[in-house]
Amino acid sequence: QVQLVESGGRLVQAGGSLRLSCAASGRTFSSYAMGWFRQVSGKERDFVAAISRRAGGTHYADSVKGRFIISRDNAKNTLYLQMNSLKPEDTAVYYCAADSVPSTIATLTSAGQYDYWGQGTQVTVSS
Repeated sequence: QVQLVESGGRLVQAGGSLRLSCAASGRTFSSYAMGWFRQVSGKERDFVAAISRRAGGTHYADSVKGRFIISRDNAKNTLYLQMNSLKPEDTAVYYCAADSVPSTIATLTSAGQYDYWGQGTQVTVSS
């Protein structure tokens, strides 16, 4: 079991940067692969980035590759998403998620793979 709380979302100008955090409660954070997803009202929840349990592997959506960096600090039970060169199309509610079931990095692109979700944090990028 794990509870996830995202923070860091805010209004930012295009070209700017933000760092989102996802704080996990529980004793087994290091046992979970983690992911970031984003969702615009009325649209599907889309994959952004994923990271393996020990941060040995990462995967990014093509739309954010080269701009976003996913990382984790297992000692702090925290997941991060560093977002650089933000674009208006990055505007969305961002969610972190935890996967308790062993999976490949490729399967972590699917929202249905994850067992636990945070409440989301709003990121708005103005042009």
